[in-house]
Amino acid sequence: MKHYEEAPLLIEERGRILVLTLNRPQSKNAMSLQLAQELAHAFEEFDGNDGLSVCVITGSGGTFCAGMDLKGFARGEIPVVPSRGFAGMVGRPPLKPIIAAVEGYALGGGFEIALACDLIVAANNAAFGLPEVKRGLTANGGGLLRIQHRLPYHFAMELVLTGRMLPAAEAAGLHLVNRVAEPGGALVAALDLAEEIAKNAPLALTASKQVMVHSGDWAVGEKFSRQQEYVGSIGKSNDAVEGARAFIEKRVPMWSGS
Repeated sequence: MKHYEEAPLLIEERGRILVLTLNRPQSKNAMSLQLAQELAHAFEEFDGNDGLSVCVITGSGGTFCAGMDLKGFARGEIPVVPSRGFAGMVGRPPLKPIIAAVEGYALGGGFEIALACDLIVAANNAAFGLPEVKRGLTANGGGLLRIQHRLPYHFAMELVLTGRMLPAAEAAGLHLVNRVAEPGGALVAALDLAEEIAKNAPLALTASKQVMVHSGDWAVGEKFSRQQEYVGSIGKSNDAVEGARAFIEKRVPMWSGS
């Protein structure tokens, strides 16, 4: 296990899993420019590290993220990284799978971070929301773009136009949340899910995610040919051969990522 501490972002490697912890508990992990920049760098390193397959992002102090740091905003700081967007990720998330482990509040930009993740695990007392309209603002960090694809349209519209909070239990009933844990247990539950994912072939994981993310915009007649751009080389990889051998030999596969 590797562990590095450098506030405001804690970085830890647990085998093939990267754990990123937003570490500004005094401000409920509100997103500052420095934190956004550190996240962007961490995601670049994550995608470039063949030894890592899955990332879990969480928050310290019992809160995921309360959104943008308004004190920083008042000083003229906007937590946006060129080419990656708010929080260094909402405009261009990592290529590899990422899981949000949510305790407490995921509001505004915090909810937008969770929506930019591929899976969400939440404590049963967590709450999500896009309250921007209550402040005379709009959810510009992907909230308006993603929530209508994660939830039924009319329900998503209600959340956006009222700005009300969505409890974790209700979010789970709508399949916005993958797994629900007891308070304080979101990270452990997310790590269990990450371990399950990390057992699989890394190249296949990345390719599968990319097809899922991008194919919604492809024309019907192009879907299979466009899919080949991502999956065409997977069947010829060393990992594909290893997967077949491991199945025949009834053993755990040893992935090489090649």
